[in-house]
Amino acid sequence: MNGNARQQAYDRGHTIFSPDGRLYQVEYARQAVERGAPSVGIRTDDGIVLAARKRIRSPLLEADSIDKIHAVDDHLAIASAGHAADAHRLVDEARLASQRHRLSYDEPIPFEALADAVARHVQEHTHAGGSRPYGAALLVGGIDAAPPTISSEGPTPRLYEVDPSGTRYGWHGVAIGDGSTGCREILESSLPESTSTGEDELPLSIDDVIGVAFDALEAASDEAITVDTAECSLLRTDGERPEHLSSERLAGYLA
Repeated sequence: MNGNARQQAYDRGHTIFSPDGRLYQVEYARQAVERGAPSVGIRTDDGIVLAARKRIRSPLLEADSIDKIHAVDDHLAIASAGHAADAHRLVDEARLASQRHRLSYDEPIPFEALADAVARHVQEHTHAGGSRPYGAALLVGGIDAAPPTISSEGPTPRLYEVDPSGTRYGWHGVAIGDGSTGCREILESSLPESTSTGEDELPLSIDDVIGVAFDALEAASDEAITVDTAECSLLRTDGERPEHLSSERLAGYLA
């Protein structure tokens, strides 16, 4: 059996491993993410920047009808890349998990618990019959009220990526979607390995890295990013809700 025939024998079901240990349907889902408009996330000492590029397929399309960044709770937001319908379904799942936690414990859901709930839901669709893997990846950003370590104090910014396999990764800066490789090169060259700098240097703030996020998004395409194709939300450690930038503020940063 040649290579193509072998692949076709195993890529019709996402619950079957190929002899070399691959799940082709999950890999196809990752390719669907790579075809989607890109999103970028950056974690700083005082919050999270989530930025995304919209793909306007027609001048008749209303740009405001395309949502790439979604508020989940007062301290949580999600940016997506890939199939929009799949991403919206995952955002709804995140909102349900957040609401259930509030009703059960009368407190905001911890960031780790929310990210785990979404990742588990995605992973279940890689081995459950009668479904397919989600063709979307998420950037989950949030402000964790509970410090993750004893030495930490106050609200802690957190940023995770959840990919179509259900795996989650923590990042200082990350990009997903079409052109993500070029985006990450900009992030790696513009940001330190950790966004918490040394004692002799001023820590990076949200305002310091918004321009870096838009530079990364612009590197993903030959076309200039505009107010209509850009979207950005900020989560601050001292803020009450995710702050979605208006067209006027976007124009200022893009200028």
